[in-house]
Amino acid sequence: MTPLVGLSTYREPARWGVWDAPADLLPATYARAVTAAGGVPVLLPPQPVDHAAAVVARLDALVICGGADVDPARYDAAPHPATGAPRDDRDAWEWALLDAAGSTDLPVLGVCRGMQVMAAHAGGTLDQHLPDLLDHDGHDPGGDAYGRTAVRLEPGSRLAQVVGEGPPVACHHHQAVRTHPGFRAVAWAPDGVLEAIEDPAHPFRLAVQWHPEVDEWAGAGGVFAAVVAAARERALRDRSG
Repeated sequence: MTPLVGLSTYREPARWGVWDAPADLLPATYARAVTAAGGVPVLLPPQPVDHAAAVVARLDALVICGGADVDPARYDAAPHPATGAPRDDRDAWEWALLDAAGSTDLPVLGVCRGMQVMAAHAGGTLDQHLPDLLDHDGHDPGGDAYGRTAVRLEPGSRLAQVVGEGPPVACHHHQAVRTHPGFRAVAWAPDGVLEAIEDPAHPFRLAVQWHPEVDEWAGAGGVFAAVVAAARERALRDRSG
């Protein structure tokens, strides 16, 4: 059984060939990680929010992917000068997807922005600019580069069972989750930045602040393998009655 894994996408100005137009896109590393783990990736560009329930009903798992900053209005905060312009269509779409998935046992994985979306959707808050709180900018070195950070895992957590101890992970973010109602904190960077949360009341609702899709050991062999496995188990269970 090959599960369908939905991946939320960007909608951005883009250029390719002779074209210069808005495009729905996502770094190919996400789809490759899902494929390597045995799933079929399905791209989910921003849509009217009333489509979300029908989309979720057809999926075996959902991944809220990385991207731009979450609109601070979503967690009742004023924007920091370093916070990027809001992407209202994507925020609304991902909120609707999480609304639709909320009352189900659909496996959900958040990556980077995805972790922040999941926390804010649950009523949590974000720190909007980590350099204001830390003495470094190592979580976001700038440009298209990834930083690297060690991660301390909570013993006995689902995440610890999924990835175990490993080399430093790839990160690219200047914001972080501050509060996360309903979720358990399960991983931290050495500087105290929260690196992962999971829902202890759900079969598989997990989010990481880092980018597992860019590292083979932490993608196909870690959280992506886990979400695809959870999707397969759910689909087989549903089909068997």
